[in-house]
Amino acid sequence: MPIEFLTQEQPSQYRQFSGEPNENQLARYFHFDDTDLFIINSRRRDHNRFGFALQLATVRFLGTFLADPSNVPESALTFIANQIGIEDISCLKKYIKRKSVRYEHTAEIQHKYGYHEFNAGLWRFKLSRLLYTRSWVSNERPSVMFDFSTAWLIQHKVLLPGVTTLSRLISEIRERTNNRLSLRLSSLPDMDQKEKLNALLRVPEGSNYSPFDTLRHGPTTISGPSFNAAIDRYVEFKSMGIQSLNFKHIPLIRLKSLARYAGITSMHKILRMQEDRRIATLMAFVYVFERTALDDALDVFDLLFTQIIMEAKKIHRQKRLRSLKDLDKSALLLADACAIILKETSHDDDLRETIFAAVSQENIAQSITTINELSCLSNHKFQDEMVEQYGRVRRFLPRLLDKLDFKAASAGEEMLEALNYLRKLEGSRKKNIENVPLDIIPKSWEILVFDQDKQVNKRAYTLCVMDKLQDTLRRRDIYVESSDRWGDPREKLLY
Repeated sequence: MPIEFLTQEQPSQYRQFSGEPNENQLARYFHFDDTDLFIINSRRRDHNRFGFALQLATVRFLGTFLADPSNVPESALTFIANQIGIEDISCLKKYIKRKSVRYEHTAEIQHKYGYHEFNAGLWRFKLSRLLYTRSWVSNERPSVMFDFSTAWLIQHKVLLPGVTTLSRLISEIRERTNNRLSLRLSSLPDMDQKEKLNALLRVPEGSNYSPFDTLRHGPTTISGPSFNAAIDRYVEFKSMGIQSLNFKHIPLIRLKSLARYAGITSMHKILRMQEDRRIATLMAFVYVFERTALDDALDVFDLLFTQIIMEAKKIHRQKRLRSLKDLDKSALLLADACAIILKETSHDDDLRETIFAAVSQENIAQSITTINELSCLSNHKFQDEMVEQYGRVRRFLPRLLDKLDFKAASAGEEMLEALNYLRKLEGSRKKNIENVPLDIIPKSWEILVFDQDKQVNKRAYTLCVMDKLQDTLRRRDIYVESSDRWGDPREKLLY
C-alpha cells in the first residue's frame, strides 16, 4: 500500500488534532481579526456563530473541515468562544445537528477566504510538478515529501485530500523519477562498457565472490600492501571508463543514493532487476565508488606515512634515551677539565700539563667525539630514522608514482617537479643521483640528503619528497583529480 512509507504518527496527525494547540498556534490560526469577526457575527444565533468560527479556525489549522466540528481540543474551543462572546460552549450541539447549515458555512468559507479543492484547477498539477522537481534533485524520503506536501497545501489554502490519495501521488512521482534516472544512466555506456558492468556480477570459476562483492569493500588496515590493494581497486574501477561519460544532467545526490543502495544490497537482487535498472545501478555504483576508492587509497597513504613518521620519532626517542648515559659521562669529564681552567692560577704554558695530569688527553678527545655524535642539531630531529624506513616506503612507492596522476596549484609546482623526477628515476639502482630538483629540500633534511661530497643520496631524497608530499596534499597544494576529499578545492568555489 502507498501509505506504508509513512511513520506511525503521520496518518494519526493528518487532517485531525493530535493534541492541544500551543500559544503560538492559537495566536496564528485561531485568532480572528475585525473582518473575521464581522463575518462571524453576521450569524443570528450563538450556536451558528460558534460553529462558523470553529470551522474557519479548523480549516486554517488543519487544512480541512472536520466531519464533526466539535472534535476540537477544549483549549481551542475556549479560545474561540472568548473572542466571539460565547459563554456556554455546549450550544455547539445544536450546530452539529444541522448538517445543511454546516455545509453552507463550509461553502461560504471556501468562497470568501479563497480555499480550493485539491482536484480543482491546477493545484494537483502544481504540487506534482514541485514534488517531481524535489524528488529528482534531492531524492527526499517519501515521509519528508508527505510532510512538505501537507505544509504546502495548507499554505496555499488547498483542502487536504485523503491520506491514501496524497501518499499514492508521492509514490507515483518517486517511481517516475526513478524510471527517468534508470533510462538516463543506462543510455550513457556503450556495449563494451555494459558488458564490463554485467561482468561485475558474474562469479568466476573457483571463487565464491563476484568482482562486485570484492570491489564494494574498501581497505581495513594501514600498511604498504593495503595501500597497493586500494590502488588496484581504484585502477579496476577506472579501467571501465565510466568517469569519462557525461553525468552533468544527473544530480550527484541521486547517483550517491543509488550507489549507496548498490553497496548494501545483494548481488542476486541486482541480477533480478530489469536491464535498464540493473545497468543504471551498476553505473552509479562504479561512478561513485571509483571516487571513493581513490579517496580510500589516499587516506591509507596519509595514515601510513603518518605511521612511518611516528615510528621514526619513536626510534629517535629510544636512541636518544639509550645515549644519555654516555653523553652525560662525556659531558662531566669535559666539565672537570673546564673547572681546572677556571680555577688554575699558573701560567698558560703549565695549564695543559695540569689538565692532562687530571684528565688524560685521550679521554678528552673521546668525550668530544661522543658529544659531537650524540648531540642533536636544533633543526635535525628524526630525519635519519626516517631514512631507515626506506624499505617500507619502497613497498608502495612504485604504485603511488605510476597509478596516481597528481596535479598542482601554483604553490605545489616544485613538489610536482620532484614527483615527476622520482617517477623517471623509478627502477634505477644508483645510490647518488644527479640533476635533482632541490627547492623542496628543507634545512632539516639537508644534512642527510647531501653527503660530504655534496652528492644527493637517493634514499634520503625519496623520503624527503614523501614527507613533503604528505604536507602539500593536506594543504591541497598537490591534489588528485576525480577525488572528493583530496581533489582541487577550487572546483567547489562559486565564480
